[in-house]
Amino acid sequence: MTELTELTAVRLLDGYRKGEWSPVEATRAALERAEAIQPEVNAFVRLTAEEALEQARESQERWRRGEPRGLLDGVPVTVKDILLQRGTPTLRGSRAVDPAGRWDEDAPSVARLREHGAVFIGKTTTPEFGWKGVTDSPLSGITRNPCDPSRTAGGSSGGSAAAVALGAGPLSLGTDGGGSVRIPASFCGIFALKPTYGRVPLYPASAFGTLAHVGPMTRDAADAALLMDVIGHPDSRDWSALTAPAGPYTDALAGGVRGLRVAYSPSLGGQVAVQPAVARAVRRAVERLADLGAYVTETDPDLTDPVEAFHTLWFSGAARVTQHLGPHQRELLDPGLREICARGARYSALDYLAAVDVRMDLGRRMGRFHDTYDLLVTPTMPLTAFEAGVEVPKGSGHRRWTGWTPFTYPFNMTQQPAASVPVGADADGLPIGLQLVAARHRDDLVLRAAHALYGAGVASAGRPTPAGS
Repeated sequence: MTELTELTAVRLLDGYRKGEWSPVEATRAALERAEAIQPEVNAFVRLTAEEALEQARESQERWRRGEPRGLLDGVPVTVKDILLQRGTPTLRGSRAVDPAGRWDEDAPSVARLREHGAVFIGKTTTPEFGWKGVTDSPLSGITRNPCDPSRTAGGSSGGSAAAVALGAGPLSLGTDGGGSVRIPASFCGIFALKPTYGRVPLYPASAFGTLAHVGPMTRDAADAALLMDVIGHPDSRDWSALTAPAGPYTDALAGGVRGLRVAYSPSLGGQVAVQPAVARAVRRAVERLADLGAYVTETDPDLTDPVEAFHTLWFSGAARVTQHLGPHQRELLDPGLREICARGARYSALDYLAAVDVRMDLGRRMGRFHDTYDLLVTPTMPLTAFEAGVEVPKGSGHRRWTGWTPFTYPFNMTQQPAASVPVGADADGLPIGLQLVAARHRDDLVLRAAHALYGAGVASAGRPTPAGS
């Protein structure tokens, strides 16, 4: 018998059309899976079982009549608890947010999912206000890795990554301000895309400004393309949203990589120490791209680590997002968040503008780089998942989370599309991710190359099994 929690959204929808299973069956299976994994991995802030089953029954009736609503009718989805969802509190991982709000509005991406008939099964965990690259918070505790619960799921969209990896819905909406869909995707063995900035509208506007993106977290690239076809359209509430894409992303998947110019940078010119198992897995995947017809050159983009400029932008945003809190509310915050807020509040306008200058120069350099190369390939992460409940690996010498994720945040600064593709595991069975980066507005190339890796068997949509299960 088909295990519904193992299926991608594309396969679920095909089964609905053929009458092989129903939205109610798929939703019940996803909810049962979510409830089963919650005690061990802590992926959810809340499950909305009653509402989800009602939505599934309505979807089932539409399919019975042969009148499905939109592209995702009846597909179970989850939403990171940063994005507004009508009728459900959005607490953003913080005890300082009052759950007794009105909660009467959907974020743009959530609204598009609702319009297309998706079934909302729950809100997933986040660190407080999405501030760091692991997922733990004073509100909801520690989210753990689906492959080894003693390890972190990554962050800040760690709950979404764990939920997708373990079959609690094939699709999730995450947010990414410095790697927050790509980090947990790499650690948990799923696919995630940070689209070009503005491709997926965001409302309310993030205090982290144009670093913040909304992106799909899925079992594979085909599901991500389908989700992008739903959420990647303008919304009047986001003044920076792009116009509609030229065509469906699902149509762009079939192009393959033959003839694409691929730059492979194993360590950004020696700037990053990469674990040997990670380096080997990524190199094997790059060799497969060459076998598939891509022109691969081992070379590095002309950039130096922009971490100090990123910190200026990121810490200032954190200070802004907590600026309204009183002394008692500040005492409720994650201590690390309090630290970076205090630092961010000390930056001047000139400090901020100097960081913007670094960002603009970085964008110029990457723009020139993509005059020569269609895609840049790097490891997503230089390491596999480390101990849960800490911001940085013990003994690493890093002070903040940015120290161990140098491949991700530069491309938030440049606003380029970047995806993490699972390409293997280390000796402990911990997933390894490869990062694909393209020029701004070329999300189609990223999805196309990722889909080719899935088609070649390099990437896998297999579900990890938690230790002890």
